[in-house]
Amino acid sequence: MTVGDGYRTIGYDLSDGVATITLDRPDHMNAFTVRMCLEMIDAFDRVDDDPDVRAVIVTGAGRAFCAGADLVGGADAFDPSGSAAAGAASELGEGGGAPPGGPAASELSPGERAMRRSVDPRRDFGGVLTLRIFEVTKPVIAAINGPAVGIGATMTLPMDIRLASDSARFGFVFAARGIVPEAASSWFLPRLVGIQQALEWCYTARVFPAAEALGGGLVRSLHAPEDLLGAARALATEIATNSAPVSVALTRQLMWRGLVADHPMEAHRIDSPGVTTTGSGADAREGITAFFEKRPPEWRQQVPGDLPDWFPWWDQPSFDS
Repeated sequence: MTVGDGYRTIGYDLSDGVATITLDRPDHMNAFTVRMCLEMIDAFDRVDDDPDVRAVIVTGAGRAFCAGADLVGGADAFDPSGSAAAGAASELGEGGGAPPGGPAASELSPGERAMRRSVDPRRDFGGVLTLRIFEVTKPVIAAINGPAVGIGATMTLPMDIRLASDSARFGFVFAARGIVPEAASSWFLPRLVGIQQALEWCYTARVFPAAEALGGGLVRSLHAPEDLLGAARALATEIATNSAPVSVALTRQLMWRGLVADHPMEAHRIDSPGVTTTGSGADAREGITAFFEKRPPEWRQQVPGDLPDWFPWWDQPSFDS
């Protein structure tokens, strides 16, 4: 597949330390496709690799955030033996690896890199995406500008903070389509809103207004449509300006992974090397100096280059040893 100079289904912009990923299929209400999944994963790879990115906003073009999976396959859209699945496999096949003698990944456009990513077509692509977002080292803010249904809702769950337009609507509609919740949402949703609310929304499969999402704890705040992106950017800028990048990256994973810790001792085992290594770093000295001098800090340590050697700790030997 010829991708051209960039992404086809998303936009990517970086300004003043804030990367904005925009779902960009407005004529289809930004319906989710395999290509969109892979291009979003590629964009989050860029976010992790670029020390200039301090925070991320995800939003949608046009009147929708994401209306769910593209149901171009009709009644067989979720059937692994159907035509839609065959099309997805074909699309993946075109990106399954570099041809002999072909260009290196560094020479490819973002979209071409995305299509080279090897993903098992038997996997739920929503889950492939949400697991990638879960692993990212930068804070992610969802600016939900319109309908967010199915994968449009579940892709926001591993994002850290969700802001919504007061005209947005949400729906965990899987039972009404005869399938189960996807995108690892059975893990994320109860942790965000509690098991009772998660089950009600999934059992009823209803599409509900932004006010109900706010009342149920799914979103942090509601905004007039014209004010939403500005509010998200103000929050992202506050994070990017005030907080040390390495501290934020470590805090993000401490919090998310702490949700399933069996005992606070597990947090203590990570806090201890965390405090000692960051406490002896340049940013700790700068943070304290800036506090006493009553000036904004000038952070020196970057992500990913200055992450400590014990990160990721979940892949390291136990600190008990």
